[in-house]
Amino acid sequence: MPRYIVAVTGASGVIYGVRLTKELLDRGYEVHLIVSQPGCLVLKHEMDWEIGDHPEENLRQYFPQPGLYLYNNADIAARLASGSFITEGMVIVPCTMSTVAAVANGMSNNLIERAADVMLKERRPLTIVPRETPLSVVHLRNMLRLAEMGVAIVPAMPGFYHRPGSIDEMVSFMVGKILDMMRITNNSFQRYE
Repeated sequence: MPRYIVAVTGASGVIYGVRLTKELLDRGYEVHLIVSQPGCLVLKHEMDWEIGDHPEENLRQYFPQPGLYLYNNADIAARLASGSFITEGMVIVPCTMSTVAAVANGMSNNLIERAADVMLKERRPLTIVPRETPLSVVHLRNMLRLAEMGVAIVPAMPGFYHRPGSIDEMVSFMVGKILDMMRITNNSFQRYE
């Protein structure tokens, strides 16, 4: 069974991470989910999810599908921190500029950063979905550094050529684009013709 790491950080747009996780679980994939403490705050603010201080204990109620593994972002000894734990890839969605900077500069202060570092050193697919505007020169340089290392950067910028009629359709567009980068066939959005 394919396995993926999904990390949710404290940027606005946590719905993208939630929807991606559900899509992967619905396909029968294993999902190893890490949510940072700021990510928990944004889940509460944007989705009214009650996570508390222990997402690895409280998130399961929102994902009834099998195949979900939850981790505490402070647990840098978790199996995701080792290159011997094989995955098809990792997606950080949404990705804060702080996380972008940490990954671009080889920091490993928490499990999300360490798992991303493992993806880089093992040359496994890493996708980030930055959600910030406007972007500073520092942000752009850090993203360029990641792109030069082979990281796929999928900014949370939904298209409008398919004339979305709801927020749900805009979210589906972005999740479809992320799945495309993961080389997972999907019909999440109407493709341009």
